[in-house]
Amino acid sequence: MAEAASHDDKTVIIKKYANRRLYNTQSSSYITLDHLAKMTREGVDYKVLDAKSGTDITHTILTQIIMEEESNGEQMLPVNFLRELISMYGNSMQSLIPHYLEASMENFRANQTKLHKAFEDSLGNNPLAKLAEQNMAMFKAAAAAFMPGGEKNESKPAAPAEGDDLSALRDQMAEIQKRLDALGK
Repeated sequence: MAEAASHDDKTVIIKKYANRRLYNTQSSSYITLDHLAKMTREGVDYKVLDAKSGTDITHTILTQIIMEEESNGEQMLPVNFLRELISMYGNSMQSLIPHYLEASMENFRANQTKLHKAFEDSLGNNPLAKLAEQNMAMFKAAAAAFMPGGEKNESKPAAPAEGDDLSALRDQMAEIQKRLDALGK
């Protein structure tokens, strides 16, 4: 019990009772392994303690979550990887494997973040900007087809500089408004 009180306030303490029930001390409710898996995905820091002995059993519970995920959903861990991992137990390199796997996962996450950022940068800050640009081009083409003198706009540059986008759109809207006013007379 004293161990639970000494933990960081951000760490949620989960107690596992002999009847295999898990109790979230923060929310004062019983939870399931699915709840713990969700908490893990959300980045919630938690520690699972045996309710009777106070022993930290987080590793065992996380392994149990992985086992359930592997048996219920799509398998993420290839058989060859599992065989290699099992063969490392008792090996002289066993103590290095956890550090290597952690570093590999951190690199994977960093690369995933970089790839996501590169993808966003390739589309611009707003992924809908390309769609808006295409819609404006289609609108111009339609306006040119149905409005007299619309062909004159074709001689204007199709893609103004980024800083001029807003002013170019305002000019185009003003031109369209003039044409509509002329048609209305």
